[in-house]
Amino acid sequence: MDTDGTHEMRPDRTAHIPRPAAPPKPSHAPTAGPTLGDWLRVPRASDGPGVWTYGHVPRAAEEPEVTPTRQLVSGALIALLAGLLLWSLLWNGYLGGFWLWPLYMFTPDSWAGTFPSVVASYIWYALVIGALVFGFGRLGRWPELLRRLLFGRAARPLHSAEQARPEPGSEDDPVRWPQLRGVGLVEVADRLEGEAGGGRMNDVDYARIQRAWDSVRVDPSRMRAFADSVRDKGAGACVHPSGDRDLPVRAARHDLLARQVLLGTVEDGVRNPYARRGTSLALDPDVLGTSLLAVGPSGTGKTQRLVRPVVESLALQALAGQAAVVAVGAAGAQLGPDAAYDVVVRIGDPGSVYDLDLYGGTTDPDEAATLLAEAFVGDVPGIDVRRAATALAQLLGPFRAAHGRFPAVPELRELLDGLPTALDALRRELDGQPAMLRELDARTRQHGAHGDPGPALSDRVALLDRPAFAGFFDTTGQGRPFSLRALEHPIRVRVDLPERGHADASRMLARLLLAQFNAAAAARADRSLFAFLAFDDASHTLTAETVRGVQRLRSAHAGVLLTLRTLDDVPEALRTPLLGAVGCRMAFAGVTTWDGKRFAEAWGTEWVETRDVTHRTVFADQPLTRAIHAFRKLVTGKAVTTDAVTVRQVERERWSASDLAHAVPPGHAVLSLTSVSGERAAPLLVRLAGTA
Repeated sequence: MDTDGTHEMRPDRTAHIPRPAAPPKPSHAPTAGPTLGDWLRVPRASDGPGVWTYGHVPRAAEEPEVTPTRQLVSGALIALLAGLLLWSLLWNGYLGGFWLWPLYMFTPDSWAGTFPSVVASYIWYALVIGALVFGFGRLGRWPELLRRLLFGRAARPLHSAEQARPEPGSEDDPVRWPQLRGVGLVEVADRLEGEAGGGRMNDVDYARIQRAWDSVRVDPSRMRAFADSVRDKGAGACVHPSGDRDLPVRAARHDLLARQVLLGTVEDGVRNPYARRGTSLALDPDVLGTSLLAVGPSGTGKTQRLVRPVVESLALQALAGQAAVVAVGAAGAQLGPDAAYDVVVRIGDPGSVYDLDLYGGTTDPDEAATLLAEAFVGDVPGIDVRRAATALAQLLGPFRAAHGRFPAVPELRELLDGLPTALDALRRELDGQPAMLRELDARTRQHGAHGDPGPALSDRVALLDRPAFAGFFDTTGQGRPFSLRALEHPIRVRVDLPERGHADASRMLARLLLAQFNAAAAARADRSLFAFLAFDDASHTLTAETVRGVQRLRSAHAGVLLTLRTLDDVPEALRTPLLGAVGCRMAFAGVTTWDGKRFAEAWGTEWVETRDVTHRTVFADQPLTRAIHAFRKLVTGKAVTTDAVTVRQVERERWSASDLAHAVPPGHAVLSLTSVSGERAAPLLVRLAGTA
C-alpha cells in the first residue's frame, strides 16, 4: 500500500483464496430461522441507548404494583363464598321475593305453569347468576387471578410496535424496495426483490445497497451508475473493494439494518431500572462514537465477549460501506481469521504481507515528529513531549528535504545519537538549503545539553532497531506500509503486536497507533464513514495528549475501544481524565475495590427511597387482652409488637466499590452508555452473551 493509504486494499493472500460467485444464505444474522424478508419486516423500536431494537417492545418506566398471588387467591375465595351465600339467601327466600319482580312484570299471567314460563324463569335465573358472578368476580379480582395462573406474571399486552409489521407484498414492504419504486426505478427494485426472494441476497448485501442508495440521494448524479450496477450484478452490486460479501465466520449476533451487535441481556433484578430489566443490550456506532473503556482481570472474557463482537460488527459494516475498523492486539489474540480482514500487519513476522508506516502517512515533518514524540516518550515522567517533538522535527525536516523521505529506524537512531558521520553526510546533502542547515545545527548544539530529550528518544528508537524488526518500518518504498490515512475507505485492518518477546516495543507501537488514529480521524475530509480503533489490551498505551484526543473523536464520527486489566495500568494522573473522556464505561466481574472506587465516582449517586421499620412491644392494660397476648407469645415464641415505618429519600451511589468488586457474578459486567447525541443509560448489570 502507498504511504497515503489510498490504493488497492486487497492483500496478496487473496490470490489463492477461492471466492464464490454468490455468498451462501446467512444462517447467523439475522439468526437461524427467519428469511431475509422476515428479518427485514421485523419492527425495530428503541427507548434508550444500547437497546437491541430488533423486535424490541418498550416497557413501562416504573414497575406496576403487583398484588401477591396469595392475596389474590384469598380475595377470590372470599368473594366466591360471599356470592354463594347471597345466591343461597335469594334462592331460599330469606331476603324475600323482590328479585323475582322483573320476571313477574314481563311475563303474562296466562303463562303460569306452561313451558314458556319455565324457560323465562331459567333465563332470569341465569341473568341473576351472571350479574352475581360479574359483580363478585370484579370484587374478588377473578380475571387478574386467571391471567396470573394461565400466563404468569410476565404476560403483557401487545405493543403498537409489534402491530406495525408490514405485510409481505405491501407497498411498505422493505423487500420490495419502495424507496426505489418511488423515484421510478421499478426495474431496479424488481431485480433486487427477485434476488432477495431467490436467496441470493444476504443482510450485508441489503445494507450495502441501501448505503449506496443513500449516497445517490445525496448526489443524484450517481443514480445512473447505481442503476446500471444493480441491473448487471443484482445483489453483488456496489461490492466492497475486496470482493467479499460476508465474513467467513460470525461469533456474535448482528443486526445490520440497525448497525448493532448483541452484547448480552440486562439482568431482571432490582439493581437495574425496571424499563431495562430483561431486555437485550447492544452496541452500535451511536454509542461507540463516544468511546468505550472496559476494565476487568484476565479471564473475564473481554476479548471473546466484547472486543471480538464489536470488531466483527464493524467489519460487517465496512463490507456494507459504512465503517472503517482497525483492531490491535497481541499476536495470537482471537480477533477473527485473516480472511475477515483486508490488511493484516504482523509486526516482527517475516511472512507479513504488510508493513506499518511509522510516520502515519504524513508528509509534514512537524506532524510526524509530534506523533513519534507522543509514542516514544509520552509515558516517560519528567520529559517534555513538546521538546522531544522539536528535537525530532529538527532531524526529520532536514532528512526529508535531502532524501525526499523520512529516515528509516537505523538512520533515525544514528541521527539521535549524534554520530558525526551521519550528521556530516546529511549536511553535504543539504548544501544550498540554509533553513534546513539551521535546523540541523540547532539540534547539534542541543545534543548532550542538560534536559536534552535526544538520549531518551534514542533509547526508545533502539527498541525498534532490533533484528526481529529488520525489514519493517521501511521508508524507501520497497515494502507495503499500511497507513491510518486509509480510514477514508471502508477498510478492515488487524495489527498484531509482538507482545511476548518485545513488550516495551509493543506498548510503544500501541501508543503510536492511538496517536496516529486520533490525528487521522480528525483530518479526514469525508467523515461519512464511522472510524473505529479497538485495543485488545491498552495497558501502558495512554498519555495525556492521547486522552485529550479520545475526547475529541466524538465530533469526528470516530471512537475507540480500550480494554484494561486494571486502572493501575494507566498513570494515576490520567485515571480520572480517562473515565471522563469516554462516554461508555464497563466494569467486568472481579475488578478490585480500588478500580471500583473510580467507577463509582464516575457513575455518581442517585436518590432512592428507603424504609426503616421499628418494632415496639405492645403492653396491654385489659386482662383479656393480656391473656390473648400471653397465649400468642406461647404459640409463636415472640412478643406482640407493632411496626412503625419511616420512609425517607436518601442519596446513594449507583454502584459502590464493594458492590462492583463482590456483587457482580462471573460472566457479567456493569455497563453505562452515552450516545453521541447525549442520551445516557444508567449503569446496568448485564449478563454477557455466551454465559449460562
